[in-house]
Amino acid sequence: MNNFFATPEGAWGDGSVHLTTVGIAIVIAVIAVLLVVAAIMRHRNSDKKKSLTTRQLVYSAVAIALAVVCSMIKLFEMPMGGSVTLLSMLFVVLIAYWYGPYVGIMTAVAYGLVQFVTEPIFYTIPQMLLDYPLAFGALGLAGFFHKKKYGLQIGYLVGVVGRFIFATISGVVFFAAYAPEGMNPLVYSMGYQASYLVPEAVVTLIIISIPPVAKALAHVKKQAVEE
Repeated sequence: MNNFFATPEGAWGDGSVHLTTVGIAIVIAVIAVLLVVAAIMRHRNSDKKKSLTTRQLVYSAVAIALAVVCSMIKLFEMPMGGSVTLLSMLFVVLIAYWYGPYVGIMTAVAYGLVQFVTEPIFYTIPQMLLDYPLAFGALGLAGFFHKKKYGLQIGYLVGVVGRFIFATISGVVFFAAYAPEGMNPLVYSMGYQASYLVPEAVVTLIIISIPPVAKALAHVKKQAVEE
């Protein structure tokens, strides 16, 4: 791929490409369109429980910003993408936990596209979709548990598992050649994704289960969802 959208990069070896300025502008435009569509749906949706409010848009934007900042604080980084970060996934999951799957998935997909823009290296469009809007978008699945007891913990686990599944599929389909000789690509991909997702998930679950932290999060939730 060598056009106005992307140019050869070679950061991961032969075949990888990097977004051009035009390509980055296009992705940013897609994010903007998502927000505009969400705003339009807010006004057209007759069901107030499903409509997107200004408060939800603001909190979602702040969560994405915080997630991006925390994702840059990497405790451990893998050679071909993926890292243990400072609770970056938690902020996106919180939006889903507070507002449900509709807002959660929208926010998570937008976050995935923002992550792509910050480091726009990829092989193909399908690989990019799997690793960014779909993998990160899966974090929004946490919203399906927003009314459950221990919904934050359960939702966080489900969101991380969803991201793990999409990232594993991407690894098998697009990065199988990097598996050590004689190793099943599926086993290699699962091990690779787990090596950074599991440590961050364990640390995050421990932190949010600490009573003072849980109390603080409950207080923030009350402010975020109050009418």
